[in-house]
Amino acid sequence: MEDHYFKRNVDKTLFEWSRERPPDRKPLLLRGARQVGKSSALRQLGKQFKYFIEINFDENKEVKSFFDTSLSPQKICEQLSLYYHVPIIPGETLLFFDEIQSCPAALEKLRFFYEKYAELHVVAAGSLLEFALEEIPTFGVGRIRSVFMYPFSFNEFLTAMNEESLGEAIKEASPEKPLAEPIHQQLLIRLKFFMICGGMPEAVSQYVRKSDLLYGELVLNDLITVLKTDFAKYQKKAPLLLINEVFESVMHQTEGKFVYERAVPGTPTAAVRQALDLLVMAGLVHSVTHTAANGIPLGAEKNIKFRRIIPCDTGIFLQILGLRSEILPVSDFSAVNRGSLAEIFTGLELLKNASCYKPQELFCWQRSANPHSSHGNAQVDFLVQRGSRIIPIEVKSGTQGSMQSLRLFMKEKNIQNGIRTSLENFGQSGDIAIYPLYAIGNIMGEA
Repeated sequence: MEDHYFKRNVDKTLFEWSRERPPDRKPLLLRGARQVGKSSALRQLGKQFKYFIEINFDENKEVKSFFDTSLSPQKICEQLSLYYHVPIIPGETLLFFDEIQSCPAALEKLRFFYEKYAELHVVAAGSLLEFALEEIPTFGVGRIRSVFMYPFSFNEFLTAMNEESLGEAIKEASPEKPLAEPIHQQLLIRLKFFMICGGMPEAVSQYVRKSDLLYGELVLNDLITVLKTDFAKYQKKAPLLLINEVFESVMHQTEGKFVYERAVPGTPTAAVRQALDLLVMAGLVHSVTHTAANGIPLGAEKNIKFRRIIPCDTGIFLQILGLRSEILPVSDFSAVNRGSLAEIFTGLELLKNASCYKPQELFCWQRSANPHSSHGNAQVDFLVQRGSRIIPIEVKSGTQGSMQSLRLFMKEKNIQNGIRTSLENFGQSGDIAIYPLYAIGNIMGEA
């Protein structure tokens, strides 16, 4: 069990699920990349129940045989109860299948817990689930609830640091009601530490305990090793060396369009694309896809030939590139890696603060992506949907910079309001609202 558990945003979602009644409550599948805290969150939920059984299919391989038969969910539970010496009683027991991707038979049978044993609370978690789900033709759409989880957001980091009051101050602030300047400056310092630490739970835990960013290098190196070890599990679909090289290339291609030819020179584009898609499926990198943005949904006019690719964590990104020590002394993030760190952070915060009930996509707009356009180059870093409106977001790594592309996009698409995010305090510049980088969560809360 965990030495100490830090509150996560998903806790509220899990608690609300536990209070639902059948048929509204379905078996819950917590999905996300490796090491983002899925198991810890479900163990924490288990404390709400009288009995808790955790079945790790990687560690308890012999238990898999219970699912290989045509036993009913009730019979499977009888076997599990005998094996673990824990009662399985509807309403009193939480049954947790961990690393469920290692037991496809259990993954396939989840739907039957809804159909034939709905009164029992059943949760499951796993990484690389997208690979396992591809192999299951009848997964049980409508019978299983998926919840998606990411590394710590900036607000979750503040909570872990016992600085919830700062998080609340962010939520209450707005372009019309900026924060007091000393509070804003405090938050910029916390933001820098968070970017260097990253949001992976183990890295956050170590930083909270030791307040030592240098020690965090060891933790991040361990995490990177674990994530790369997983590449071996993708080998049926792409060579291990190729996946590793593409992963490394993502770290060096975060600023603009991902160029397949630059990733692994001499390797066919199709092979590089397949390796990249595997990394996206695993949640280790995220795609920011160009869209024409002539209406909603944004994905209706996306062009997958133009994608920016961002890593899943700023700490891992900086560690791989050896940039952590360079960021600490600077106040303007544009001094580091030409500003892509701010864009990576923004994209990740948009994902972390969006709805957890569906997989999220990130979108951008790039006029040069249209080969028939006679106009010059222009780009908007991110586009989000707020109701029936499209909100463009331009990211600036410091406190200066023009908003030429943003205004051009707004004029071309007849959009009334845009957002600029930077190291500035909350504010307003005509029809463009200014949000500090640390307040991206506010944008999604209003979306």
